[in-house]
Amino acid sequence: MSTHSGWSQFGSGVGCTQDLRLPSASFLLPPLSSSLCGSPGPLRIVVLILTAGLTWILGSILLGSHGSSFSRIQQLFSNPENAVTTEPRARKYKCGLPQPCPEQHLAFRVVSGAANVIGPKICLEDKMLMSSVKDNVGRGLNIALVNGVNGELLEARSFDMWAGDVNDLLKFIRPLHEGTLVFVASYDDPATKMNEETRKIFSELGSSNAKELAFRDSWVFVGAKGVQDKSPFEQHVKNSKSTNKYEGWPEALELEGCIPQRTVGTQ
Repeated sequence: MSTHSGWSQFGSGVGCTQDLRLPSASFLLPPLSSSLCGSPGPLRIVVLILTAGLTWILGSILLGSHGSSFSRIQQLFSNPENAVTTEPRARKYKCGLPQPCPEQHLAFRVVSGAANVIGPKICLEDKMLMSSVKDNVGRGLNIALVNGVNGELLEARSFDMWAGDVNDLLKFIRPLHEGTLVFVASYDDPATKMNEETRKIFSELGSSNAKELAFRDSWVFVGAKGVQDKSPFEQHVKNSKSTNKYEGWPEALELEGCIPQRTVGTQ
């Protein structure tokens, strides 16, 4: 087989004086045997037709626009029954909630720390208030104070309840204004330095478990200054060797929901 200016010439032998010039895609085909040139006319015609047909198919695949020809060939061999149908992904709303909150409600998600390895997270209205990525969490209690009227973050701090000073925590939660939302997530140890006044203040904010919180318990809580009833947004797991998920720590907790906004604030 020899090529000339992007075309291929096939055929040689006695009695073959004409050249068969085909597109360059024909380099994929084997050269015609010279014995065909001396074969009867009908056989030569059949072979030439088959060669031209294969060349057209290969040329369409290599030179066709946007692979449309190749797609049509694939469709010939594809079985519609084998088509894989993907399940639609479940839609996520603010802070990863499975459904949207009603109007005049704030979407939140609070996650406690896992052992002493993975830090806690506090999300409100799709904004991460506290997390390891923001580098504003630490061992002990992680607390975010939020304006209960407009949902704006007032302040976020962590308090070491193992080796820190409990008075720092008391100075933070004593002067809260009426209607202030309090988001709390534990990390490692939330309770060793807790005293009676600390537990009382958290109880007044709506906590049902602050009085029994102990060393290395997992705790997530959302309360507010001035609430009359206990908060429905609280989870607590005791540190127990028989039930701990991690060696020395219970499982991490996740709390999510919708908090009604205050219509009137004093802040």
